Amino acid sequence: MPWPAGGATDLTMRLLADLAGQQLGQKLVTENRPGAGGTLVMPLLQQAAPDGYTLGQVPYPVFRAVHTQRVLWDPLRDLTPIIQLTGVTFGVVVAAGSPFRQLEDLFEYARAHPGKLSISTNGVGTTPHVVLDELFGRRNLRYIHVPYKGTSEQMINVASGQVMAGVNSTGFAPFVDSGQLRLLATFGERRTKRWPQVPTLRELGHNIVASSPYGLCGPRGLPPAIVQVLHDALKTALFDPAHVAELARYDQEPNYLGPEDYGRAMREAYAHERAAAERLGLLRPPG
Repeated sequence: MPWPAGGATDLTMRLLADLAGQQLGQKLVTENRPGAGGTLVMPLLQQAAPDGYTLGQVPYPVFRAVHTQRVLWDPLRDLTPIIQLTGVTFGVVVAAGSPFRQLEDLFEYARAHPGKLSISTNGVGTTPHVVLDELFGRRNLRYIHVPYKGTSEQMINVASGQVMAGVNSTGFAPFVDSGQLRLLATFGERRTKRWPQVPTLRELGHNIVASSPYGLCGPRGLPPAIVQVLHDALKTALFDPAHVAELARYDQEPNYLGPEDYGRAMREAYAHERAAAERLGLLRPPG
């Protein structure tokens, strides 16, 4: 689990592991390896034996980082896809008492106070960070980027005013629902069922959609028979009513793909992120 304990992904994955363990007749142990925008899962899987006893939650940033920085791993070469699980709802939040009432207010503040606006994300190179850079870069505006390793600490600091705004996935849901945070915009294709009053980036004219689907993979060379056993147990756990209800707490739902389709989706994500890095001038030089 390449995120700290206590965030939305960590909590839903721990329940998934418990449910899958019941199917397998064996306990699945969840180990947190946070940092580097969620990409620390890659060296772990690259070095693991392909025996089915080491799996990793593979977040979308691994398909981006390989194009923007020098790494010793490759997500297409070094992973065996098992199952795609779900995607997340991203959003921009501010403290409930913040003067920012809509997304445009952030741009106006940055325009009037260059270099003064602080915005937190869940890490350098993550989807929230990339989207922020695109939103502010299009307007030639600057902001102070404050990266966090996990959602819980980040949301507490936004709610307390230590940073002026935050962008993350729906680990912010309990803070919004309890009235500690105000949600200004979401990044999905359409408005969420949970917060139907909150506009999407696309509605606001920014033409950006992001959901960062994720799943579970094993090391390269994982035998097909082992993949099948793991897939079947995880699929049953994914659609277990208790897990579906836990996902719903964070405005998520199952977005299932089997090994072959998930592998295809991974290749598409890899190509998409390479094109995006090239378009934004972030593509690292070859060699």
